[in-house]
Amino acid sequence: MTIKPRFCVTLLALALAGAPAAGAFAQSMGGSGQNPNANRTTLDPIPPEGGWEGLANVLKSVQPSVDTRLQPSASQITNYIERLLNHGDNAEALAMIEKREAQIKDQRGTDVQLMFQHARALAALDRKAEAIDIYTEMTTRFPELPEPWNNLAALYASRGELEKAQDALQQALRADPGYAAARANLGDLQLLQALRTYKQAAKEGVPGMQDKAREVETMLKDRQHK
Repeated sequence: MTIKPRFCVTLLALALAGAPAAGAFAQSMGGSGQNPNANRTTLDPIPPEGGWEGLANVLKSVQPSVDTRLQPSASQITNYIERLLNHGDNAEALAMIEKREAQIKDQRGTDVQLMFQHARALAALDRKAEAIDIYTEMTTRFPELPEPWNNLAALYASRGELEKAQDALQQALRADPGYAAARANLGDLQLLQALRTYKQAAKEGVPGMQDKAREVETMLKDRQHK
C-alpha cells in the first residue's frame, strides 16, 4: 500500500523554525437548453453570468432550475484537498477533510490518503499534538507506509525530540529502504544532533565548540534553502 500522491515533510523546515484556486470556468454558449454544468462537480464554482444585460438574459434562459453539477468521486475529493494543502489553504482543507470523514464514517475500510491529509492539515495549522496522534495511529495500523513515519519524525524534531525523530526515520527506511526523503531527513537529523552536542559542550567550556556549533548551524541553514 502506498500513499499517492506522496508528500514528505522536510525535517529542517520544521526543526529550524523552532515550531514550525479553483480556476475560472467559461460559460457554455451552446444551443438552447444545454446544461452549463454538465462537466462540473459540486467542487467547482458556478461561473458568473457576465456583465452585459443581453448576455445575462441568455445565460439565465439556459440556467437549470436546480444544481445539476455532478457529485465528485472520492478521488476527485482527494485531489481537490491535495491542491488546497499544497496551496496553503489549510483551514479550508481541514474543513473539507472533516466533512468527508463524517460522510464515510459508517463505510467499511479506511481512506488512508484522507487520514494522511488530515494529519498534514493539522500540522500545517500548528496543531502538532493532534497531527502526531494521527500519524502514530497510521504507523500502528499501516507500518508498511514510510510517509507517516517520515512526517512523524519531522514533528518530533520540531519539538526537540531528536531521539524519537531518529527512531521514526529508521522505521520509515525499514518500510522502504529506498525512500530518499527519509534518508535525507536522517542526515539532517544527525546534523541537528551534532549541533545540540556542540552547544552543550560549549556551555561546559570546551574550547572550540562554539565555532563548531556555528559551522553546523550555517550548514543546516544552507541545506534548508537549497
